[in-house]
Amino acid sequence: MFKNAIVRRPGHSLVNGITSSPELGKPDDRLAIKQHDAYIRALKFCGVEVTVLQADERFPDSCFVEDVAVCTKKIAAITNPGASSRKGEEKEIIEVIKKYYNNLEYIKKPGTLEGGDVMMVKDHFYIGLSKRTNREGAKQLIKTLGKYGMSGSIVEMLKMLHLKNGLAYLGDNVLLVAGEFINKVEFKKFNKILVDEDETYSANCIRVNDYVLVPAGYPKTKEKIEKAGFKTIVVDTSEYRKVNGGLSCLSLRF
Repeated sequence: MFKNAIVRRPGHSLVNGITSSPELGKPDDRLAIKQHDAYIRALKFCGVEVTVLQADERFPDSCFVEDVAVCTKKIAAITNPGASSRKGEEKEIIEVIKKYYNNLEYIKKPGTLEGGDVMMVKDHFYIGLSKRTNREGAKQLIKTLGKYGMSGSIVEMLKMLHLKNGLAYLGDNVLLVAGEFINKVEFKKFNKILVDEDETYSANCIRVNDYVLVPAGYPKTKEKIEKAGFKTIVVDTSEYRKVNGGLSCLSLRF
């Protein structure tokens, strides 16, 4: 059960966020704020207390707060973002995280790691190697997890920006999976919900206590999740998609 979530408000500078989909256009920052309001309401409805941090205009992507820390039951690891424009975001989260955790660990260069590449399944953490997370960063996290009785493993990636762009652990051994991860041997033990190719973006869902938050506009994925026995809440993230963001990116949950 999650008790807490940390979010950071999107700033006007979100329009300058990193994107690999320029064809989607620039995000509407006013609409992004309204969508963020709805996201916070959904988290609260799921029973978590939400800490809302103010926008940091210096960092266009800073609303994607998941990337700057990995929060576990026992410790929090402050990351070292792999995107150059995001260097420094991790420093802004440290004092906030200290309010909740006595034990903080740090990913240090030359290691890079972003939380979007880390998927928690109970006490095991799958870590994707991407343009943002390198092998050294993954090894540092695995070593850190081991110190506290947890474990981690590395997942090779070819196409996805972040691991959780194509995976979401929904609990009860159920894995929502898309694209290159569908036939990955690392995930053969899970009961899989396969995301259709035309709804790949919707693989980035999050289970928050009794509900699964699902992005708006992906009815086939929503139906499959509900058929698997989960209750859903639909949240519109259209403006965040334009800058490579999704539901998991927008909060730290612990």
